Amino acid sequence: MRKVTKSELNGKKVFSALLSFVITFLSFSVITTAQFFIIGEYIDYTSIKKIHFLLILFFWVLCSGIFTYLTLYQIKQKYEKPMRDFAKATNQVANGDFSVYVEPLHSPDKMDYLDNMFLDFNKMVEELGSIETLKTDFVSNVSHEIKTPIAVIQNYAEYLQKVSISEEQRIEYAKAVEYASKRLSNLITNILKLNKIENQKIQLEVSQFDICRQLSKCAIQFEEAWDKKNIEFEADLEDRAMIYGDESLMELVWNNLLSNAIKFTENEGKITLKQTSTEDNIIVSVSDTGCGMSEDTLKHIFDKFYQGDTSHSMEGNGLGLALTLRVLQLHEGRIDAESILGKGTTFMVTIPVHIVDNIEDEEIFS
Repeated sequence: MRKVTKSELNGKKVFSALLSFVITFLSFSVITTAQFFIIGEYIDYTSIKKIHFLLILFFWVLCSGIFTYLTLYQIKQKYEKPMRDFAKATNQVANGDFSVYVEPLHSPDKMDYLDNMFLDFNKMVEELGSIETLKTDFVSNVSHEIKTPIAVIQNYAEYLQKVSISEEQRIEYAKAVEYASKRLSNLITNILKLNKIENQKIQLEVSQFDICRQLSKCAIQFEEAWDKKNIEFEADLEDRAMIYGDESLMELVWNNLLSNAIKFTENEGKITLKQTSTEDNIIVSVSDTGCGMSEDTLKHIFDKFYQGDTSHSMEGNGLGLALTLRVLQLHEGRIDAESILGKGTTFMVTIPVHIVDNIEDEEIFS
């Protein structure tokens, strides 16, 4: 698309001003002529001297000029200048500057459509800036999460090649390599799963299963982990609660929530797993007495690769909760989080008993 030059814009402005003047003058002429026809029944305007007609003509030319000038001035001040500033701001955003802010023209109680447009623009720029920040953080975090296990594998592989190491050291180094490779494999698996879910390339394998049994199974898998930290684990589950959904994907949800609870709970802390049912929903909560989260952290915990621990000292890659959220959205469920810094966190999952959009009614009740 060809960009309009400054000389072309100036030419358009001159033409617009002349056109406005001509239209105004013709309008005044028509009004004056109409007046002459009306008052002509009472006075003989044919006796008016020619010089007076010229004075009248000059008067309307002057009025037309003043009217045109005032009109264009008002347009320039109220519309052209703000729109020129707005165009400049959009150009800055197009060139990657998301710090732009367009000031509204009026106070909140006197705002017009231009002010609303500027406010919407500012909101859009803020969102774009957030997306750009997330993209930058995503690249940074992916690089960090991939480089860390690769560095571990490289270092211990070099140690394993040394002849002088003992058998115990060799086993220890081999385990470190295995652990790092599993961590890298889990990272890649989660990225692929998340990508498939977000691009709607994954289909739910819906079946009926007992969610209480699944929760118990998932909890038992972490028994060694909570025993190691001497954590008190309490479960309050119903005897049976049947639900329709993708059993393997829902298992990811509980594993992620329980894993996080154990990871962020100090030694001799407490974790509580609770499940209740209503007529339409299953409600599961996972509470811990861990380090808790600030309000700012709570706003971002479901963002990809976001970690409240910016030092990356905690094991994890910031994909667990993002994956959890997407899985629950597929099941038309929701997840809420409450946390008090230094006291603990509670995640509450609500999922419908029947997923109407994903399976036919006859399949549900057959």
